[in-house]
Amino acid sequence: MFDFLLTAEQLRLQEEVRAFVCGVDRQLILEMDAEKINYPGDYVRNLAAANLLGLRFPAEYGGRGLGWVDEIVALEEVGALGTSLACLYSLPSIVGEAIHRFGTVAQQEKYLKETLAGRLFTAEALTEPRGGSDFFGATTVARREGEEYVLSGQKRFIVGAEGADYFLVYAKTDQAAPAHQSMSAFLVDRGPGVEVQHLYGLMGTRGGGAGRVLFREARVPAANLVGRENGAAEIFYQMMIPERMTSAAGALGMARAALDVAVGYSSKRKAFGRKIKDFQAVSFKIADSITKLDAARALVYIAAAAVDRGVEPALQRRLVSEAKKFTTEMAWEVANHAMQVLGGIGYTNVYPVERMLRDIRLIMIWTGTNEIMDLIIQHEFYKEQLASGPRGRNIEMDAAESENTEEKIYE
Repeated sequence: MFDFLLTAEQLRLQEEVRAFVCGVDRQLILEMDAEKINYPGDYVRNLAAANLLGLRFPAEYGGRGLGWVDEIVALEEVGALGTSLACLYSLPSIVGEAIHRFGTVAQQEKYLKETLAGRLFTAEALTEPRGGSDFFGATTVARREGEEYVLSGQKRFIVGAEGADYFLVYAKTDQAAPAHQSMSAFLVDRGPGVEVQHLYGLMGTRGGGAGRVLFREARVPAANLVGRENGAAEIFYQMMIPERMTSAAGALGMARAALDVAVGYSSKRKAFGRKIKDFQAVSFKIADSITKLDAARALVYIAAAAVDRGVEPALQRRLVSEAKKFTTEMAWEVANHAMQVLGGIGYTNVYPVERMLRDIRLIMIWTGTNEIMDLIIQHEFYKEQLASGPRGRNIEMDAAESENTEEKIYE
């Protein structure tokens, strides 16, 4: 739809990923949704074999040295497969961000390179039973014992846990320090002291290996500390970018898929002797969906370009948060419109819209709820506005009695 904005190389990447997506067996999607498959390891290995994992990372680690805009191009295509497969595609990019930006060369060789090659599977262990949006309220702890850390605690709702060979884990390493200076990040291998439980009966987003991870005095080499001790806040804030950009890009693909189904159906289905697309009640829902999808795509690509160009971090945080919030809510609206267009048949498994609706509902919650996105958006905008003052014309003075300061009472 916005192909005229893409370079020749990005268009080739789009076709390459589209061909991969078209080649995914529909039976995999159906069996994941029926929970007959809990983790599609072959799917991840096939992505690695096609050199499609971690596109942003250097070639020496198995990536292609591309940018965020390129990754959005790829993820929009993968998003058509649904939330679980899009998320599993994204995990090497998400966890890889921490390893590539903050990890040691040894960690990059051992974990990042092997992950992009499809020889290791990964997951990010962040959410806890007592803390979802309250990241710094985490209760998982890690204490130093010689050349090891000992981890105790649990994480839940960890997508990919079922198949993961290692986890990016955040844990408190200084109970006495202020919250933002109390946590560290670790690469924790699956092994003794690390227990994965597949627990959840999920509404949607099934088959992605979501589970609980328990750390029972798990011993982790000190060499697996990512970044500096008590420095996880810096990592966490950087991780907002891949977590939320991948959610936004996947949502574009899901919304586009739902819209495609609705357009196809409304072009064939007849009522009262006419194709239903000719009724405004239907065609206006399609028009609303098209408009919001185009607006969301523009916002996501702007956010990606901002990150690629290294604009100031505050603006990156705001744009990324806007992209995640607006695009996931747009996808939910488009899927709902698609179901309304299909009517009763859309509520059955004759069409995939009911699964899309179940899948999409989660993305407004994960990687930071959309309410948290609102907090970030307004915070960064207020900070920017109050620091710089009015840009251009001072509009406040365009009133007949604007200089009547006696009436401008603020306290």
